[in-house]
Amino acid sequence: MPRAPRFPVSDHCDGERFFNPPPQPPARSFSSLPRWWLQQLRGDLQRWPRAVPPPRPVRLPAGVAPGEVAVTFIGHSTFLLQFAGLTVLTDPIFARCAGPFGVFGPKRARPPALRLHDLPAIDVVLVSHNHYDHLDLATLHWLARERRPRFVTSLGNQAWLAAREIESVVELDWWQTAEIVPGLRVTGTPAQHFAARTPWDRCRTLWNGLMLHTAHGDVFFGGDSGWGPHFAAIRARLGAPDLALLPIGAYEPRWFMTPVHVNPDESVRAHLALGARRSLGMHFGTFQLTNEGIDQPLVDLATARVVHHVPEADFTTLDFGETRTLRLR
Repeated sequence: MPRAPRFPVSDHCDGERFFNPPPQPPARSFSSLPRWWLQQLRGDLQRWPRAVPPPRPVRLPAGVAPGEVAVTFIGHSTFLLQFAGLTVLTDPIFARCAGPFGVFGPKRARPPALRLHDLPAIDVVLVSHNHYDHLDLATLHWLARERRPRFVTSLGNQAWLAAREIESVVELDWWQTAEIVPGLRVTGTPAQHFAARTPWDRCRTLWNGLMLHTAHGDVFFGGDSGWGPHFAAIRARLGAPDLALLPIGAYEPRWFMTPVHVNPDESVRAHLALGARRSLGMHFGTFQLTNEGIDQPLVDLATARVVHHVPEADFTTLDFGETRTLRLR
């Protein structure tokens, strides 16, 4: 008797593995890595400085008014989002390295702007996908033990986390919506990416963006993604977000990274396709994952804003450790 599929069969899943549906290209395989490494040896890699000034001291607000969100940039794709009566943490990574056991892989150029034990009460933790720079298991264990939030992640990760003693997990397929806590619904959204923690589990779990629906406005957390028509589809299906958190780093060389990581120009195009009232950049200046220099995403973002006639106030970045309070509607 045939075995039942593990996951619903869809335009992005065959029942066992996930994929980027056409016209989105497949991600590069591990077999492409030697070519990339050879190019780095030939000088394509822009070396990051050994010492980077530490983030500014964090000063979290004592309270947040209804209709506002206080956004604190902790580093990489980790934001603390404080709404009135609700606190959300995105893709938390506090490890020294973005790799197995937190000791292998790319090292942090900057420490997290907040230490774990300085975090306030956390209601919800978002985990967009299982890459080491987005799913930091040691951090999730600490949060589960010390803050007891609800975790929201992509399809296939609930069982993986439960096997590692992390409970209270909601997993979402693309376009699936769930009420996570009172006052917060979350919808999983398409992304053009892939998932893997080893060479043997490629695309066994899904990758998501996540739209947060609150009573006072919507916030889109983009996770990781290449450029594609899904950004416009998100707007068409869910409406334009009041705030979008979009990746701007880890994009060179383009022959390798185009399928899975937007560059700053594409991120600005995503901002426009989403119709976001305001966007903040992320996924830069923390771990050297690709070839571009540490500050190149900021330079390229400034150029892209000019090219696409987007005011700086509409798409900018926060300093590491900076908190900015924004009106949603």
